[in-house]
Amino acid sequence: MDSAQWDARYAAATELVWTAEPNRFVVETTADLPPGRALDLAAGEGRNAVWLAGRGWRVTAVDFAAVAVERGRELARQRAVEVDWQVADVTAYEPEPGGYDLVLVAYLHLGPAMAGVLRRAAGAVRPDGRFVLVGHDLSNLTDGTGGPQDPAVLHTPASVAAELPGLRVERAETVRRPVPTDGGVVDALDTLVVAVRP
Repeated sequence: MDSAQWDARYAAATELVWTAEPNRFVVETTADLPPGRALDLAAGEGRNAVWLAGRGWRVTAVDFAAVAVERGRELARQRAVEVDWQVADVTAYEPEPGGYDLVLVAYLHLGPAMAGVLRRAAGAVRPDGRFVLVGHDLSNLTDGTGGPQDPAVLHTPASVAAELPGLRVERAETVRRPVPTDGGVVDALDTLVVAVRP
């Protein structure tokens, strides 16, 4: 979907499209880190950015949907935290090279354009900094629930890890995320990649 379609989706919702709580894997992979400077690419309504800011991080949150960014600003106001919000297309966005202790990419699905985003994201990680990606895994199509149904935009741990020049991959796996449905709780399958710059 393009930015206008995402804006329409966010504008049609009376509440947050996604939860205000951070993603479980973002929490798991960053909770023990000392706060520093963080970049949240494709931040959506800002749930992860706001959570990081609440833990003392100086966060820049980027998304191309202006309505989502405004919802993120409101969530930050409610939580009394500061976030640097930027409306920009991550396929063209140029983050500061080596400028961040943490670069986060959560549920961004682009197809061929993803490789460039990942390379620029990797380049934004400073020495001893961390890169975290979580997103719908290709195996979710057959063995999970929800998420995009186009295999061309889904991740695999290997495909993400291959696009992180200069980073040392510490974790690259398919993880299970319980999702409540009308028929009970079922698992969605996500790609989780954690890498650091030596």
